[in-house]
Amino acid sequence: MLKIVVLVSGGGTNLQAIIDQIDEGKITNTEIAGVISNNKNAYALTRAKNHGINHVCVSPKDYATRDEFNQEFLKTMDDMNPDLVILAGFLVVIPPQMIQKYENRIINIHPSLIPSFAGKGFYGLKVHEKALERGVKVVGATVHFVDEGTDTGPIILQKAVEVKQGDTPEVLQQRVMEEAEWVILPRAIDLIANGKVKIKDGKVWIQE
Repeated sequence: MLKIVVLVSGGGTNLQAIIDQIDEGKITNTEIAGVISNNKNAYALTRAKNHGINHVCVSPKDYATRDEFNQEFLKTMDDMNPDLVILAGFLVVIPPQMIQKYENRIINIHPSLIPSFAGKGFYGLKVHEKALERGVKVVGATVHFVDEGTDTGPIILQKAVEVKQGDTPEVLQQRVMEEAEWVILPRAIDLIANGKVKIKDGKVWIQE
């Protein structure tokens, strides 16, 4: 059984997709060990509470230094003892020591087709604003392993989404979530839970 911990800063729509697809049997061999947020008001924590899932807030605002926060964050993670960590809209930089300790065991969902509209400063609605500014015709989402760069780790899955004329950033964001994020993040978890994902020479190989 793959034990996962989901990290989330906001509403938790990707968390809900994971919960629903575990309940529906689409994600197999997986259980949620916990949910961690940096935001005590995150609706994701309410979603976790409603499903009886262990949940906690660890916020940098509550610590005098970033190092103290990082230590508490890592301790909280270790106490949950996950096999896989999922960043599902988590707006805090993951400490290097956590990336090293959980090497190739942290994955992230990013709302673009990496390497487009990725890297420092590209998160949330900003990704969709920049895509519309550039006038691209196709956007999408990417699930990738987390390394010490920003959106630079090995890509697991990607799914394209069409941009429609008249799209606003908010409308495009919703379509990317519904058509891509909520599809490929649960799929990636299921593949990992069933031993079908390998990393070789910095690239992901999927055994179907």
